[in-house]
Amino acid sequence: MFAEFGTGQVLWSFVWFTLFFIWIWLLIVVFSDVFRSPDLSGWAKAIWTIFIIFLPYLGVFVYLIARGHKMSEHAVAQAQAIDAAQRDYIQSVVTTSASPTDELAKAAELRDKGVIDEAEFQAMKAKILGGS
Repeated sequence: MFAEFGTGQVLWSFVWFTLFFIWIWLLIVVFSDVFRSPDLSGWAKAIWTIFIIFLPYLGVFVYLIARGHKMSEHAVAQAQAIDAAQRDYIQSVVTTSASPTDELAKAAELRDKGVIDEAEFQAMKAKILGGS
């Protein structure tokens, strides 16, 4: 039984598996685009969904032809929104809102505790007031 299953058939099976995987991926991408499209009404989303479910090949290909440009716009908008949210989060975590007065008070406290000497305090003070 397995002797009849040659190298060509294995290769052909890999091709079909790859095509099946690409098809599943296309379905996922198209359905996700249908449901995240703010420019489609609820009825339009329902019609596209029914069309893709009952005529899957035709539905997906018609959707790609009719709204393929919108898919890329949605992907770019989503990437920009994620980037903006990430930048806001990083900025909120990294930014310390300590004023120069607070930093001078901390430096003076360190000097008073004896952690740093007067020369180090003056250097820190110059750095804080100089901004560099």
